[in-house]
Amino acid sequence: MKDKIVELIKKEWLTLAGAAIGAAGGYLYWYYIGCNSGTCPITSSPLNSTLYGVVLGALTFSLLKKRKK
Repeated sequence: MKDKIVELIKKEWLTLAGAAIGAAGGYLYWYYIGCNSGTCPITSSPLNSTLYGVVLGALTFSLLKKRKK
């Protein structure tokens, strides 16, 4: 089981790195810019903003992976 997890991390490290960078970016966006009125669906909450950053970061970095033919 542990070997499979390590293998998965080695295989998907770029996507995981993108998710981590996206999470940090989403949280920092909420902290510094955010939404003062609370009516913005994404930036009104730090959780929403962070999760949105995770998704965008993972998707963006997964585009950089080389595909096997």
